[in-house]
Amino acid sequence: MEKREHAFWALMVLMALALVVLGFMRLAGQDLSARQTEGRRKLGAVYMTLNNPFYEVVDEEIRTAVENRGDVLISRDPALSVERQNEEIEELIEDGVKLIFINPVDWQKCVPAIEKARRAGVQVIVIDTNVEDESLVASTVVSDNYLAGQQCARHLVGTRQGGKVALLTHVQARSAQERIQGFLDTLAHYPAFQVVDQAECQGQLETAMPAMEKMIGRHPEIDIVMALNDPAAMGAMAALRQAGRLEGVAVYGVDGVTETRDLIAQGHMQATAGQDPRGLGRMAVEQAYKVLGGGQPEPLVKLPTVLITRENVKASNGEGWE
Repeated sequence: MEKREHAFWALMVLMALALVVLGFMRLAGQDLSARQTEGRRKLGAVYMTLNNPFYEVVDEEIRTAVENRGDVLISRDPALSVERQNEEIEELIEDGVKLIFINPVDWQKCVPAIEKARRAGVQVIVIDTNVEDESLVASTVVSDNYLAGQQCARHLVGTRQGGKVALLTHVQARSAQERIQGFLDTLAHYPAFQVVDQAECQGQLETAMPAMEKMIGRHPEIDIVMALNDPAAMGAMAALRQAGRLEGVAVYGVDGVTETRDLIAQGHMQATAGQDPRGLGRMAVEQAYKVLGGGQPEPLVKLPTVLITRENVKASNGEGWE
């Protein structure tokens, strides 16, 4: 009886030891898991829309660079809603991100959300289009949007003697404003060119097409179109084609997407000021990790645009996009 009792208690001790070891192993596993995620910072990215190949390429470039550093990127698409974008910024702050890349829907109305990020200690890098108060953000990384407009206008005055101009705009985006302003300032020295109409399209193809149809209806004499970006230029060309007016109307855009390069090569579009979305993404990440590392980022990084015309479109080879 005594031996059986000893055996029983020995078994209990072994079971207890086994449970202790098992618990230790679980704790060790938790520690290992914690070590695996330790240092993996969460970063956020909020675009004005991902219904534009330009922002898809920017996001892809940023994601690749962030993940190569062992961190995580959470991307959001507010579909051109200012209110939704501000909500998404607040959600990312609550989710514990260390830094947010913001491509503002509205360069003024995004400021309250950026101020919340600042109060929460979350750094902000602005991409593609400026915000009203740049002192609130760590860095602004954009194309030289004013230059893009100038390049289109210089090509126009170099290839035509005059004409009636229609503008496709996006007034909420500072980048779009600067492109149109660069175009108008250059054209102001050539009185033979006259702006006869303009329409808001938010840089969207599906909005630009009906807007262009209405402008053609109001002003059949329009023979030049300056669009704030390539999706808007493609919407304008779709409307012109439907109206039988595509040939003879000079259409300009900004971006340099594959589709507009093809249209330029085919002679349907005059030119586009090519941007470098991969370069913008890389520079934004470079500034982001300077901030996260306690360094001093550049307050403003401005990348030049390159005009793509029929003469150089084949040589451009999708630079900055592929």
